[in-house]
Amino acid sequence: MNCKKHIKLTGVSNISWKDAIVHSIQDASQTLNNLTLVQVLDQRAKIQGDKIIEYYVDLDLEFEIDKNMQ
Repeated sequence: MNCKKHIKLTGVSNISWKDAIVHSIQDASQTLNNLTLVQVLDQRAKIQGDKIIEYYVDLDLEFEIDKNMQ
């Protein structure tokens, strides 16, 4: 039986929501193995005047638990 674990994280970018998602997955994959699924939970942005200056995205990342890990 496979077990899956979920973590919630927030990505930030000054370029776009997509950039925040992509870099969050890249960063998480440096310390988590077996990433299998990402779900976008929420998106928001910080504005200054009439421009977006930061994009925020809340993600649910799923990964398989490695039972062979010692």
